[in-house]
Amino acid sequence: MAPKQRQIRIEQRGGLEAIQALERRSDEELEAETKYKSAALAILGARAAERFDAEQARGYFQRAIAAARPQERMQLRRMADASLALAERRAGDLKDAVERLGQTPPSGRQMFALRAMGLLIPPSSAGVLARLRGALLILALIVVLLAIGLGIVELVSLPFGGLGLAPGLLLGLFLVVAVLGVVAAVGKRRRDRASKSPPS
Repeated sequence: MAPKQRQIRIEQRGGLEAIQALERRSDEELEAETKYKSAALAILGARAAERFDAEQARGYFQRAIAAARPQERMQLRRMADASLALAERRAGDLKDAVERLGQTPPSGRQMFALRAMGLLIPPSSAGVLARLRGALLILALIVVLLAIGLGIVELVSLPFGGLGLAPGLLLGLFLVVAVLGVVAAVGKRRRDRASKSPPS
């Protein structure tokens, strides 16, 4: 192998390792990064997208692209497309953008969750009608969950003489909150386990 090719590969490997190390840094440390500034800003943009803050994510990626070398800008634009699609809950665009990055697209369950979130909590760029529709859907979902909780509580209490409407609704609310808490805890544990597992 020619010395120049070997040097380029060593630099690429060193840069990749440095970028992986950046992912473990805090937001403040990434803001202060100077050597790998474009990578640090791209990581901040991805983190903002995970918080569904599209405006902040867009700002970080614009700065990252401006600070990047010309050969890095296409990949950063693709990363920006994927991150902004996530932040704005655009499930179809997210799938296409992730595939353009050469990564595994989100699963059907993840796509369904993102579509549901886009309906219930539309991005700030959505119109008034979309936000109103989201509020009505959230209200309807709460009513449905309370009705399911009430039905389960009433069914369980039938052998003991049943319950009135008010105590049944209260116990049903406690049941729904407990179930949602367990589901959230299990989902968080799986996500943490997936993020800590080494890439294959």
